[in-house]
Amino acid sequence: MFRSIGRLPLKTAVLRRGTLNATRRASLCSRANTRQGFPYFPPPNPSQPQAGQNVGSGSAGTSDRQKRNVRGGDYENEQARLLQAALGHVINLGWTEEALIAGARDIGVSPAIVGSFPRKEAILVEYFMDDCLQRLIDKIDSGDLALTNLILSDRLAKLIRDRLEMQIPYISKWPQALSIQALPANLQTSFKQRTMLVDEIWHAAGDHPTNMDWYVKRTILGGIYSTTELYMITDHSPEFCDTWDFLNRRIKDAFDLQKTFQEASYLVEAVGAGVGSSLQGFVQRVFQK
Repeated sequence: MFRSIGRLPLKTAVLRRGTLNATRRASLCSRANTRQGFPYFPPPNPSQPQAGQNVGSGSAGTSDRQKRNVRGGDYENEQARLLQAALGHVINLGWTEEALIAGARDIGVSPAIVGSFPRKEAILVEYFMDDCLQRLIDKIDSGDLALTNLILSDRLAKLIRDRLEMQIPYISKWPQALSIQALPANLQTSFKQRTMLVDEIWHAAGDHPTNMDWYVKRTILGGIYSTTELYMITDHSPEFCDTWDFLNRRIKDAFDLQKTFQEASYLVEAVGAGVGSSLQGFVQRVFQK
C-alpha cells in the first residue's frame, strides 16, 4: 500500500519532532485503503461508538482522537529536519529543490541528501500539509479552539479558518503549491491528505455519521474548504477578513440546503408524491445544528 523508503512513503505522516507513536500510526494508516488508485476512506460502523460524540473542552471524542498523530513515519530523522528547515526558505525560493538545498545547509548536512527525495517539490508541500494537520489536532486536543459552546456551523467555520491561517505565511507561494499537488504523480497523496483533513474537522466538530451522511458531509465540507482556499489566494483585504466572510457564507449556504429541501418537500406533498418528508429528514440528519 505504501512505497518503500527508497521512494519515500505515500503515507501522509512525516516527522517534525520526536518519534511516531506506533499506536497512533496504526490508527492513522488503518483508513488508507486503496480503491481504483485513490485512497478509500470507509464510513464508520454505526454500531460502534464514534469519536466526536461528546464535544468536550475544545475537542470532540478525545478518547480516540488524541491517539492520532500524523508526525513521524518512515522518514529518517535527518530528512525530517531538512524538510522543516526548508520551510523557512519557501518564502524566498518557493516550493523548490533550492529550498531543500538551503534547508540542508541550515542543519549542517550535505545538500546531496536532497537526492534521496524522488519528488522533491512535492514532498516539501506534503510535509507542510501533514505538519499543519498535526498542529490542528494538537490544538483540538488541548482545547485551545474552545469549540464547546459553539453551534455546529460555527465550529466548522472556526476549524477551517484555523487551518487556513497556517498557510498565511506562505500565501504568496501557495498557488505554486496547489499546482504541484495537482500534478498526476502527486494527486493521490494530495487527495488523501485533504480527505484526512476534512475527516478530522468533522470529528472535532462533533460529528455523528451514518453510512450515507459520512460521504455527503465530507464531500460538501471538502468543497467549502477548497473554494475558500482558492478565494484566499486572491484576497488582499486586511487580515483576510473577506476570506472569512466568504467562508461563513459558504457554510451558511450549505446549512440552508435544509431550507431548500423543506420547500421542495412542500411541493412534493402538494402533488401527492409522498417523498418530501424523507428528503427533509435526510437533510436534517446531514446538517444538524
